[in-house]
Amino acid sequence: MRIVLLGAPGSGKGTQSQRLVQRFGIPQISTGDLLRSAVARGTPLGVKARAVMEAGKLVDDATVLGMIEERLAEPDVARGFILDGFPRNIAQAEALDRMLNTLGKPLTAVVQMDVPYAELTRRIAGRRSCQNCGRVYNIYSMPVGAALVCPNCPGNPPLFQRPDDNEATVVERLKVYEAQTRPLVNYYGQKGLLQSIDAQGEVDAITALLVGVLTSPAGEKARSVAGGTTRVKPRRAVKGKAKAKAKAKTKTKTKTKAKTKAKTKAQTKATRKAKARVRPARRTAAARRPVARKKKKAPARKK
Repeated sequence: MRIVLLGAPGSGKGTQSQRLVQRFGIPQISTGDLLRSAVARGTPLGVKARAVMEAGKLVDDATVLGMIEERLAEPDVARGFILDGFPRNIAQAEALDRMLNTLGKPLTAVVQMDVPYAELTRRIAGRRSCQNCGRVYNIYSMPVGAALVCPNCPGNPPLFQRPDDNEATVVERLKVYEAQTRPLVNYYGQKGLLQSIDAQGEVDAITALLVGVLTSPAGEKARSVAGGTTRVKPRRAVKGKAKAKAKAKTKTKTKTKAKTKAKTKAQTKATRKAKARVRPARRTAAARRPVARKKKKAPARKK
């Protein structure tokens, strides 16, 4: 499996990526983690990235792709990988496709995790993090009246809200996503790689839908919804196509029949006109009057 997870900030890509790692035993490749690791190890690309980041600029796509290529050369990605957070725009997607095709490791699936923006805002604005372990909680999913502390760390340190998790910042991040990343849905849809799930509901239910989409037979279309909507099976899809094809065929036959009928009618009319043109003119009343025959004289009698 060579997978890209798409979705707006707060759609649950990170959470579901970790679950896919446990389920399929393939690594998650996060460009943020790659950058931090390369900088910490002092690799040539890491040194280049550090200089760019210290200047307050974004790391260029070529550097990020170089780090991804290095990561794909490691043995643990032989069975596949999960890309989370990359690509972020069409240019990056095209560059990634070229690189993966060169390596002989093209993508096998792209899954869009759909969540309404109102829910995304609520999710992100409700995030609280632990300063010790880094675990993230959400105040809207915590029990009513629960203390905003980390239950896993000794001393139960208080949770805090990251500066970029406030509502105003979330709205701006969603605007950037809509303008730059959302077009990837059409890009991968045209390539026949895109599948989509409704990423609302319980985390376990969403994981089940995601696994179902990724393990479905090739060519099977799925529009899964958390809460029990089943995937469209291939035979149903074929049946629907056959029905549509039969309907179109019937419609075509009806049109052909109507055209033939109209053509026949036109030909009949034309034939009648032609006959009318060659028909002899009707005789006048005088011409129709019978001709009086001359009476023959009786022979003279002999005396």
